[in-house]
Amino acid sequence: LDQKIYFRHTGYAGGQRATSMRDMMNDHPERVLTHAVKGMLPKNRLSSAQLKKLKIFSGPEHTHAAQQPRVLEIK
Repeated sequence: LDQKIYFRHTGYAGGQRATSMRDMMNDHPERVLTHAVKGMLPKNRLSSAQLKKLKIFSGPEHTHAAQQPRVLEIK
């Protein structure tokens, strides 16, 4: 978990920031999955529309009870 590094840029000169996967999983676990899925999507106009439909919740609480979602166990 410490070898995988996520990079982002603030938009300012010298504003590149790095975060390890361990820190990202502790702070924002849904962003890790979103980043992984984004890398698997095709690099065209359709990918942004598909990514908007992706719903990831980091805990058992969610807003889609009517759809009866199932829990996905990741080992």
